Amino acid sequence: MANGLVKELREVKPPDDLAGLAQKDVRARKPPALHWLMRLETLRSVLRVAILLALDVAAIFLAIWTALELKAVVRAKSDIGLSFDQALDAAPLACLVTLLMFVSCGLYAHRAVRPGFSRIVSSLFQVTAVILIYAIAEGEAFRSYYIFYGTLFFALVYVTGFRWLFEHATGAVLRAAGYRRRAVLVGSGSQIEAVAHALRGGQHTDVDPVGFVSLTPGSANGLRDLGPLSQLERHFDAIDEVLIADPVFPQDEAVELVDRCHRQGIRVRVAPSTMEILMDRVEFVPGQTLPLFELKPPVFEGVDFYVKRSFDIVMAALLVIVLAPLMAAIALAVRLTSPGPVIYRSRRPGIGGRAFACLKFRTMYEHAEVRQAELEHHNEKGGAIFKIRNDPRVTPVGSFLRRWSLDELPQLFNVLRGQMSFVGPRPLPQRDYDRLDDWHRKRYLVLPGLTGLWQVSGRSELDFDELVRLDFLYLERWSVFLDLSIMLKTVPAIVRSKGAW
Repeated sequence: MANGLVKELREVKPPDDLAGLAQKDVRARKPPALHWLMRLETLRSVLRVAILLALDVAAIFLAIWTALELKAVVRAKSDIGLSFDQALDAAPLACLVTLLMFVSCGLYAHRAVRPGFSRIVSSLFQVTAVILIYAIAEGEAFRSYYIFYGTLFFALVYVTGFRWLFEHATGAVLRAAGYRRRAVLVGSGSQIEAVAHALRGGQHTDVDPVGFVSLTPGSANGLRDLGPLSQLERHFDAIDEVLIADPVFPQDEAVELVDRCHRQGIRVRVAPSTMEILMDRVEFVPGQTLPLFELKPPVFEGVDFYVKRSFDIVMAALLVIVLAPLMAAIALAVRLTSPGPVIYRSRRPGIGGRAFACLKFRTMYEHAEVRQAELEHHNEKGGAIFKIRNDPRVTPVGSFLRRWSLDELPQLFNVLRGQMSFVGPRPLPQRDYDRLDDWHRKRYLVLPGLTGLWQVSGRSELDFDELVRLDFLYLERWSVFLDLSIMLKTVPAIVRSKGAW
């Protein structure tokens, strides 16, 4: 593949109107105005890295200091000055390892490509492991390892909190200044429309799709048609990047397009295809006449499964204890406001399609299932899902419980039983399951979850195929840190309650 790409690069010839430009070395000195703009961009980059470095150093120091002072307070030996001095002694090594790890993970890159919360969490766990191993190798003795996990906990809080403030503050400044990366979408009509819809649906995206170039006839979701691909240069002065929005974009044209854009300083980005998502778990199969790559099934097994299951058991048990008074109050409200059982046992297919009793606080009047058929024509969702925004079967208390997702709390017992996990594809009622296409059923390779990418990506506002693709993405990219990220994002998603109906 690499040799073929090199060959394509050698054979591609620039259009006649670019022949003169092709003779010019791209490293040549830029015009004065462009040179000044590049200096301004460099200054912005330096300022961004300096601020992030300062925030991370401050966060790590505060994490160590907080952990030390908390331990002193618990022991009734609080001495802010002493804990401050101890933090100063420990901070240099911790900060150095953290910064090196963050640099290697791209956490100081441009905001468009800078990784998010899950990468920060994984990096801080690695930093803790490295420093712990170093301390043991140096012969340090510890009565307990609190300083490590205590500092890790507060580092997660401070680092993510400071960076969240930085992202929102700088984002607000850039939006107030009108900064948006103007992009042209290139590909086939249907793919352009899907990518444009996704970009416009993001709340904090900095990409502004200003037009499209389609290789095939088709709509483009209201974007301006910029004409044929051969004349794209006419618009280079008005755009910042070209976004290839087609997984089957012709290779020769893609190589030529990238070359043309890079000569003019235009960034080229590619929207991921299904195959690119799958490549994360590709495995080489040797000994074949033709080199083959096997796509392994996305199952959680071995250490991964035990880590996920252990986390589920511990967290579910803790939440059952902490939320017991709230669940008792909800049960009393359901019992007093409408006749019927407090807990509704919904038979839903789980892992492998095996049905289980999914527990929920009852939110509908009795015999709601009987009225399902007469309400089918009111369904407001496409695909397999049945949803009505103002379902007449829902009780007043049930409406409140659904609004805040409190009706799902009994599923903590499903988690303890091993029928569900904290994070995974949401279990569908049997009625919806029976309407699934074959490709949808891949989501049943893993335990269903209390929350998932559905809940943090739009909830009921997305159509069914989009929701299934989110499940597909979760299966391919699963990690402990992705689970943690989804869980932390679930709370604000519930508070916003967008799509909760």
